Amino acid sequence: MIYIICPVRNITKEQQQEIEEYVYQLENKYNQDVHYPPRDVNQDDETGFNICNYHLEALKNCQKVHIFWDNNSKGSHFDLGMAFALGKKIKLIKAYQQDIKEKSYLKVIKCYENSKGFSN
Repeated sequence: MIYIICPVRNITKEQQQEIEEYVYQLENKYNQDVHYPPRDVNQDDETGFNICNYHLEALKNCQKVHIFWDNNSKGSHFDLGMAFALGKKIKLIKAYQQDIKEKSYLKVIKCYENSKGFSN
């Protein structure tokens, strides 16, 4: 299974369209099982606790993580941390903002992706 890290709460229509097309391709063209958070987890959760637990279980069961990085997405930060801690293979699909000169999560993603062949 491929887990998609992406914005959910404040996703733009353009981002949503792009990510849904990518998920469609993975599932229908490449016959991959995909965990797509806005579709696969009920987002109606007063505290977010259940959402985080569902995502953790999905991340434990996935083989790879594909990332549409939006630095403004707080849930993406949380999911990235879980994927990192679980040692999952990751692949950056798209970054929605330019990287900055200082340290950043986008730099972490790129370093992690390239370490030990994790982009495969």
